[in-house]
Amino acid sequence: MALTMLAAGPLQAAQGERVRARDLGVAPGIFATGTHNAITDVAGVRVGQVSLIEGESVRTGVTAILPHAGNAYRSRVPAAVHVGNGYGKFVGLSQVNELGELETPIVLTCTLCVWKAADAMAEWMLAKPEMASVRSLNALVGETNDGGLNDIRARPVSAAAVRQALESASDGPVAEGSVGAGTGTEMFGWKGGIGTSSRKLPDSLGGWTVGVLVQGNYGGVLQVAGAPVGQALNQYAFQHAVAATDAGKGLADDSGDGSIIIVIATDAPLSDRNLRRLASRGMMGLGRTGSSASNGSGDYILAFSTNESVRRAFDAPRHSTTELANESMSAVFQAGVDAVEEAIYNALFMATTVSGNGITVEAIDLQRVRQVLRRHGINPQP
Repeated sequence: MALTMLAAGPLQAAQGERVRARDLGVAPGIFATGTHNAITDVAGVRVGQVSLIEGESVRTGVTAILPHAGNAYRSRVPAAVHVGNGYGKFVGLSQVNELGELETPIVLTCTLCVWKAADAMAEWMLAKPEMASVRSLNALVGETNDGGLNDIRARPVSAAAVRQALESASDGPVAEGSVGAGTGTEMFGWKGGIGTSSRKLPDSLGGWTVGVLVQGNYGGVLQVAGAPVGQALNQYAFQHAVAATDAGKGLADDSGDGSIIIVIATDAPLSDRNLRRLASRGMMGLGRTGSSASNGSGDYILAFSTNESVRRAFDAPRHSTTELANESMSAVFQAGVDAVEEAIYNALFMATTVSGNGITVEAIDLQRVRQVLRRHGINPQP
């Protein structure tokens, strides 16, 4: 299958009148953002994305997150995964939680392509000269199901697309919305996608940075900064049951099904134990947006630390680390929850209308969102 592979640059996500949450006056929490308000504000973290678009049926892609500039196998970062609801496929999850570390980058893609993506990443890593003696590799690949807009049964993600995402990864601004692994995803009945955000703690709280990237493809009853946007726009889960009139029927999935992958990076020196605690708090940020982690949702949160003091050399007989104490974790938790919430809003607000596989999924109408926010005392920019 010949595919159009589009590397996702920052300008692509700014198509039309799409804006990020802060341009609507929505800025969760009290802490400042990093320079780009993105996961790449955590020093060393890089993101690469490829959007796969072909004809009328293929609308999918790949998003790769690299924890640092070196070889992730030889210089491992502590990590942990929290499963909010396990209706999904997350290749490599069990070893991450068993050993408490990453040994590959993180790749996000569509449901039926996770195994192809894992194989492609393994091949890419094993080809490196310094990996010549490696005989085991835990490729880490998460997914959400974009089978509405995308002909998912064609399994269109190729090894070339995965390599391009990995090799094009860079720091700086991150493309959001209908790009990469978010090319064909949906949220709350509207177009969803990739979103990112970050928080920088004050020096008095350690000065640490927490960055988040999400692949949003889930449902529920949308809330934005507490405002009932889904209900006001007449599109929310279980709507047919509680408002069963022709005028009251929206496009949102009645059960609120769907999935989200949340990746949290930080430069705070955390052990995998405290990273598991940080990952679990991601469900709080998700809940703020109106998700109830429905039966058919795959809600996975991966957290990792890039701090040099907690890195683990692959062949070290012992590890000597200095980690943040439990009593210093609360501000990091707060930063993570707020960044997750904002990253999700960015995924929704930056997404553009997409047609594919015989359907069209509209982007949420930001002018109507502005009106709802104003009615609830939130004063977005005009």
